[in-house]
Amino acid sequence: MDYETIRVERIGDVLKIVLNRPERLNACPPNMALELATALTDLAGARAVLITGEGRAFCSGADLAARGDRSIAGGRGAYTALTQAYNPLMLTLSRLSVPVVTAVNGPAAGVGCSIALAADFVVAGRSAYFLQAFVNIGLVPDGGASWMLARLIGKARATQMMMLGEKIGAEKAETWGLIYKAVDDAALQDEAMALATRLAAGPTVALGTMRQNLAKALEADYASALLVEAEGQWQAGDSADAGEGGKAFLEKRKPAFTGK
Repeated sequence: MDYETIRVERIGDVLKIVLNRPERLNACPPNMALELATALTDLAGARAVLITGEGRAFCSGADLAARGDRSIAGGRGAYTALTQAYNPLMLTLSRLSVPVVTAVNGPAAGVGCSIALAADFVVAGRSAYFLQAFVNIGLVPDGGASWMLARLIGKARATQMMMLGEKIGAEKAETWGLIYKAVDDAALQDEAMALATRLAAGPTVALGTMRQNLAKALEADYASALLVEAEGQWQAGDSADAGEGGKAFLEKRKPAFTGK
């Protein structure tokens, strides 16, 4: 499928999606959010996803300069764009059945920050930073940031990011537990792809169930979380990969998972 704002390629079992508006620092208009959701829905058998940005930015946020059917100007326009484009994208990301890695090159701001942090593993170049700049223009964080940040780094640091609108560099983000790892800029793409490839070679049913269980556990009480785990274990235990894993363990060899 041809896209206007993103580039999609299959590398082995990894679906690589590149935000492709470098002249706008990959600012994300509603149609980019819709294209991302479409690409993520059509995994075509991919067993992991890697998302990154073209050029010197991951994503500078929503495109406030967009016009016409891309316009998000004004409160009503923003509400419509969020409920019809950005929020569906974030829900699609959260419900994927395969692991997601983001390779953050340069700024990840506004909704771009939310997209980056929605991954299971966030790998950032040392020059990258994360920014909730809404307060600087009289708006409030969106794209799930209020929910996500409080759970990732706690209320105090989430409040700092949202109310002060300051850049959080990659190394501080790693120290805070906001991201998985900060790496040298030159190594970013290789490290992120190596991680995505490793995940794509894993037991896909189990990995997908893990990410769903983690999401549910953030909202559930202890007893409910135990039940969700038991149900997930039932699902994973019936997979071909679980059979292969048990057989490989007994035979003292490395398992060859197929994602089934």
